[in-house]
Amino acid sequence: MVMEKSSITPLHLKTVDSTSLNDSTRRIIHRTWGQRNGPITRLVSPSDIGELIKPFVFLDYFEAQPLSASSFGWHPHSGIATITFMLSGEASYEDSTGKQGILPQGGVEWMRAGGGVWHKGGSSSGSLIQGFQLWIALPPEQELAPAQSVYLPPHEVESEGAVRVVLGRYGTAKSPIAAPPSINYLAVQLKDSEHWHFEPDVGHTVCWVAVQAGILHTDDNTLASGELVVFEESDAAIDFHAQGDTTFVLGFAIKHPHNLVLGYYSVHTSPDALHQGETEIKRIAKRLRTEGRLP
Repeated sequence: MVMEKSSITPLHLKTVDSTSLNDSTRRIIHRTWGQRNGPITRLVSPSDIGELIKPFVFLDYFEAQPLSASSFGWHPHSGIATITFMLSGEASYEDSTGKQGILPQGGVEWMRAGGGVWHKGGSSSGSLIQGFQLWIALPPEQELAPAQSVYLPPHEVESEGAVRVVLGRYGTAKSPIAAPPSINYLAVQLKDSEHWHFEPDVGHTVCWVAVQAGILHTDDNTLASGELVVFEESDAAIDFHAQGDTTFVLGFAIKHPHNLVLGYYSVHTSPDALHQGETEIKRIAKRLRTEGRLP
C-alpha cells in the first residue's frame, strides 16, 4: 500500500547545537515535525533527511478517519522497497505481482519494487487508520531484481519484550522478510515510566526515531509526539525513558554507501539503473491498461 509519491519538498528541519551535551551522550543532530498534507505527515524525503539516514530515504505517518481516508490508487516504484506498518485499523492492498487482500492492525507490508512494480491501497474498515510507511534504498544487486511482495499478519511479526521487529532482527526476534541484512526497523511500545536500553549492532551507525504517541526522554533530550529525530552516526547505545504510554518506530542500519539518483517514484544508485527501472514501470503500466486495471 503506497501512501504518497516521492515529491521532493523541503521539510522543517532543526539543526541541534549539541555543544552543551555531555561527551557520553549520543547527540541528536536533526529534529523535524515534517510537513502535513491532509491525513499524511511527511517526515523524511530522499533529498533532505534521506541523505542523512540512507538507506532509510522516505517516511510518512498516516492517520485518517474512515470517512476522510482517500484511496491511494495505482502507483509505480523501482529501486526501493516500501514497508507499511499498521498501528490501527485495516488497509486494503493490491499489487502488480497479483496479490491482494487486507492488511490488519499490527500487520506489515513489504514491497520490494526492485526493477519495477505498481501497487495501490486504501482504508477497508470503519475505524481510524494509523501507521507508518517507510522506503529503503536497495543495494545495486537488488535495485533491479524482480518485484517481491510479502504481507505479514500480526502473529508473524516477532517481538522481543516491548519491541516488535518489522525488519531485520533485535535480540532473539527476527523478521521473516528477506530484507538486506544491514537494515533493521523496530516498532516499540513503552508504558509510562518504562525504560529501554537500546544497543545497535556494531557498525550500524545510522539511527533515527519517530514518536507516534507519548514523550521519550534520552539523556539530556526530550522527544515529543509527532517528532522525528536523527542521532549522530555512531554505534553507541541509547537509553530511552517513557513519559506516558509511548509508541515509536526506530531504524538503525549500516550507512548506504551509494548516491541517491531520484525519479518521480523511484530511487536508484545510478542514472542507468533509474532508466531501466522507469522503462520497466512503463512496460507494467501497459500490461495493467490492457487488463483494464489501470486507466
